[in-house]
This record gives sequence, structure tokens and C-alpha cells, in this order.
Amino acid sequence: MEIYQSIKISALAEEDRPREKLQLKGKATLSDAELIAILIGSGTPSMSAVDLSKYILASVGHDLAALARLSVRDLQKFKGIGEAKAIAIVSALELGRRRKVMELPKRPKITCSKEVYEIMRAELMDEQVEYFYALLLNRANCVIRKSLISKGGTSGTVVDPKLVFKAALEHGASALVLVHNHPSGTKKPSESDERLTKRLVDLGKKLELPVIDHLIFTDVGYFSFADESMIEP
Repeated sequence: MEIYQSIKISALAEEDRPREKLQLKGKATLSDAELIAILIGSGTPSMSAVDLSKYILASVGHDLAALARLSVRDLQKFKGIGEAKAIAIVSALELGRRRKVMELPKRPKITCSKEVYEIMRAELMDEQVEYFYALLLNRANCVIRKSLISKGGTSGTVVDPKLVFKAALEHGASALVLVHNHPSGTKKPSESDERLTKRLVDLGKKLELPVIDHLIFTDVGYFSFADESMIEP
């Protein structure tokens, strides 16, 4: 059995305490034991939360997959781990498992306007009111997120440019593709569509978040501003 010298978290330098370390240096700098220590909050009179976490990890050979297989009852066998702390650990590991499952599908990559049209079919096909979306892309032009910006009526929707770029900045996007539908079936952009596109393209250049296309979606086809050379690179 491994023996750890106990040091209370309160006695550590501020930058070495798990919570403070996360805030000051980022989550990636924390060890597995430090992350678990944040979950359980406190240890025992003779063992800090970090030491207790190291002890639990040592019992499963420092294997997070093995730790995830422990039940609430299994974790409660460790002195200092009550029901609430055990549930916190099990819940966090289950969230990690679900995230891994969700990340398995490959993010679609945008190489042409037709791919944008196909990607947006599920959201916009047969809709009777206008929706405005921003596809947020990473540096490889893979879709990070489909962000709904606004929903309107049968003849239009109001788009706030601040919301478009707020979504892009929050999710670390490197580029945008704009998409909105015309329930009327008309693929031709209106004057307001053209003005809005120009404004968003100009703002994107200033923010170094390029708008690489704007699609008008209809059930029978689409119009691409990029394909028609209406967006300047």
C-alpha cells in the first residue's frame, strides 16, 4: 500500500490548492487526484482531500476506467467518503463517459455549399417560419456547432449581429457560415438579405472571424452568396 504524507490544502501555497490552481493555471494543469479532490471538497482529520483522492486512485491502479466502475457503495468503503461525496464522484465520471460517447461521431467538414445545405436539412426542411443559423467552424472547417440566432415569421426574422459573433467567440470558432430559410420557396436573396450579409462579412473581417458563405435554404434548393461571388474573401 502506498503511504502519502498528509498536507492540509489550507497549508499549501494558494497556487497549489486545487480550486485556486484551476483558476490560476487552467484545468489541464491539475492531476487526477486534484480534480477528484475538488469533487469531494474535504478529506479526514488525518488526510487532506488530495491525499484521500490519491489513496482512492492508488486502490484502482490509477486507472480512471476502473474508478468509473466503482459503485457509490464501493466508494463509501473509503474513510472520509460519505454518500454525497461518492455520488459526486460517480456523477462526474458518468458525465465524462457520456461526453466521450457524444464525441465519437466525426464532425462534418464543410468544403462546398451543397454540404451546408445537406447539414441543415434536419433543422430547416418543411419549416413555415424563418430561422437564422450560424454554423460555427474550427480551423479545419469542421462544424463545431449549429447555433440558432433568431426565429421570425413567414416573411423574415430579425438578426442581431452581436448575437452572431457572441456565439462564435464563446465557442472558439475560426469561421462562420450563415444559413437562413425562405419558407416561400424563393431562393433569390432580398435586398435586406444582401445588406445583412455585407454587414456581417465586414464585421467578421474586423474580428478576424470570416464569414465564408451565406446560404438561403428552401425545400427545393438553395442560394449561396459565395458561389455567386457575392462574398469577398
